[in-house]
Amino acid sequence: MSVFPRISLKPEVTEHLRSVFLNKEVLAAVGLQEAECRFQKLLTCLSHPPSYTCVRASTHLAPLEDIRLSLEEELKKQQKCSSSGEKLSIQIAQHPQIKDVLLLPVDGPRPVEQLSSEVVVGAQCGSAVLRGAHVFAPGIIASPKYMKAGDLVSVFSDLEGRCTRGATSFQGNKVFVGNGVAEMDRSAIFNAETPARGVGVRMVDPLFQSPSFDGVLPSMAFLQNLPSVVVGHVLGPQPGERILDMCAAPGGKTCHIAALMGDKGEVVALDRIRNKIDRICQNAQTLRLQSIKAYCFDSTQAVSVEPTEEYKGPPFPPESFDRVLLDAPCSGLGQRPNMASTWSLKEICSYPPLQRKLFQAAVRLLKKGGVLVYSTCTVTLAENEEQVAWALKTFPCLTLQPQEPHIGAEGMPGAGLSPEQLSILQRFSPELSWDSINTTAPLSCRADRDTIGFFIAKFQKT
Repeated sequence: MSVFPRISLKPEVTEHLRSVFLNKEVLAAVGLQEAECRFQKLLTCLSHPPSYTCVRASTHLAPLEDIRLSLEEELKKQQKCSSSGEKLSIQIAQHPQIKDVLLLPVDGPRPVEQLSSEVVVGAQCGSAVLRGAHVFAPGIIASPKYMKAGDLVSVFSDLEGRCTRGATSFQGNKVFVGNGVAEMDRSAIFNAETPARGVGVRMVDPLFQSPSFDGVLPSMAFLQNLPSVVVGHVLGPQPGERILDMCAAPGGKTCHIAALMGDKGEVVALDRIRNKIDRICQNAQTLRLQSIKAYCFDSTQAVSVEPTEEYKGPPFPPESFDRVLLDAPCSGLGQRPNMASTWSLKEICSYPPLQRKLFQAAVRLLKKGGVLVYSTCTVTLAENEEQVAWALKTFPCLTLQPQEPHIGAEGMPGAGLSPEQLSILQRFSPELSWDSINTTAPLSCRADRDTIGFFIAKFQKT
């Protein structure tokens, strides 16, 4: 059900995306009316959260059912009545195909009455609230002049980033995301000398209701989008292998790879930004994984020029890794919920050259017979299917491989790939079924369709 406006994009970006989703191959396959309908559904569903929460369970530490029962118990402890007196129902299901995934349905949109006292938060904070988070103090931009801890307030997301920090009201483009209770006085939130930390507004009656996972079983339950979990399984890591995660931050996929290996082997994680490396190490420590080695390094430079007998860190000799994951930097246009993007077309089109540089390094670092998985969280052809077509033409040593599990849709026509090639790509396309999913269908069936936009390709080097 649509309750928010379509994602707000610059006109040039909207027209570019329309040309992608209405390209000649798509029109030949489904016709103009269906292609336009899919495009409009995409713009709408991107501004709304998926209809479930996906939790990756640490099955390297405990059986899935034990984790499910523990999670259910912990969430019941935190269960509180909303201002309407309605309790949050706890329903946790195991995914039938992916044996380390738990699914929790999201209740929404709910009938929540707006209040006169308004708190305005940034768009990123607003998106987090729509997926079950409370409002943390740094995300608050405006609040009532005399707001005190304990006040009941309505929370609005600033769509265009135009609200001035410290304002007492805001009449710009904003959307309502729910009601909460202030945990701090206004003076504490906007204290210039001591920046506020912690929860600023505790959500008690959100528009989309799902449990908060703040501090809940941190070593056993890891919040991760379903397609991101699928990537680890498609890569297929085996105990004792040496695996490279080229663009690893914040480390969710890195840790999943290590867990799938039973923490036996070596997972090398690279990222260019130092504090992101710290985050990877923190996640690995929390999830009790010892096989991860993280380095602050530019993966485009990860292949060593000088031959060496062994390595202790990057750069690495060619053919050093059994498997490589390239979860590439991308335009991120598949992320949900995302109500507004201020990116220009030039910025969105800047990613394919970088992705190709990373891909070239990935192929060189991969052993013969090894597996390379390429993934993005965007919806464009240029960053997805066109990169696959380029890779197959540029590297004769690569062959496209079937994926397991394959729970998403096939690839999008438009890059000149054959129907057989498209069928073994995996594109998570929420617009194909959004607003038309049978609510009586099994939760896993709905969850597989109502995801973020995501793309996965699997190659083998011969």
